[in-house]
Amino acid sequence: MQRPPLKQAKSIDNVFNSAYWHLSQQDFTIAEIRSKLERKTDNAEWIEKVLTHLIEHGYLKSDIEFAIRYCESAFNNEIGKAAIQQKLRRRGVSSGDIEAALEQVIEQNNIDFNEMASNRLLSRYLTFHGVSKEKVYSQMTTRGFSIQQIDQALLEHPALETLRSKMAIKAEKADLTSEIMKLYRKGKGQILILHELKQQLIDVTEFEETIYRLTLAGDIDFYQSCSNQLAKKNYDLSDYKEKSKAYSYLSRKGFTSDEIQETMSLDQDEK
Repeated sequence: MQRPPLKQAKSIDNVFNSAYWHLSQQDFTIAEIRSKLERKTDNAEWIEKVLTHLIEHGYLKSDIEFAIRYCESAFNNEIGKAAIQQKLRRRGVSSGDIEAALEQVIEQNNIDFNEMASNRLLSRYLTFHGVSKEKVYSQMTTRGFSIQQIDQALLEHPALETLRSKMAIKAEKADLTSEIMKLYRKGKGQILILHELKQQLIDVTEFEETIYRLTLAGDIDFYQSCSNQLAKKNYDLSDYKEKSKAYSYLSRKGFTSDEIQETMSLDQDEK
C-alpha cells in the first residue's frame, strides 16, 4: 500500500523537527534518516545541513557507531552473524562498516558462535516433539547461525534423539495398509512398493503379513496388476528384443519374476 504524501517542509526548522521526532522514536542509520527527510523536502541543502548538525551534536550516530551498538544488542539476544549482516545491509550500512563493527564486538566480547547457537537451541527447545528437523534448521538459520553451528548445537542438545525429519514424522503417522493400497492402485508391484515405503521411512516390519492379508481378501492381485500394466504397452512378445524390453519394464514397475513370466506367458497364449 502506497504511503500518503507528507506535508512538505516550508523551512529548515521543519526538517529539523522531523528528524528530531523520528530519532525520539528509535535509533536510525544515516541512510534511513536521509530517506525520511527526502520525503519531507526536496531541498538537498537543508537535508545535508540537518544531517551534519545531527551527527556533530551526537543526535545521529555514524554508521560504524550504529553498527557496533546494533551488534552488541543482537549478540545479547542470541542473533548470529549472518542475520546481523543482512539486517544492517538493509538499513543502508556499508559492508566495510558492518565487518569492522562485527570484528570489534566479537573480539571485545569474546563471542563464541557455537556456544551462542547451543544456548539459543536449549532455551528454545527442551525437546523436539512436534517440531521437524527442517523447521529447527530454518529457525536457526533465520537467526543468523551457520549450518555448521547448528549441527554442533544439535550434537550438544540432550534431546537430539527426539528430533525427526518431516518425512519421519509423517511416516510415524502413516497406516501401512493404506500406503500399500495407494501405491498398488498406481500399478506398482510389491518390490517397488516395499522400496518406496522404505524411502518414505515407513515401518515395513509387517509388510509381508499385510500383503498376504490383502491378497487373501482380494484387495490386491499383483498377477492381474502386472497383466494390466503390460496391456498398456504394445510390446511384440514374439520378438526377442521386444520381449526383453517388456520384461525390463515390468521389472522396473516392481513385479516379481514369477508374476512377469506368467503374465507374458498368458499374453502369448492369448495371441
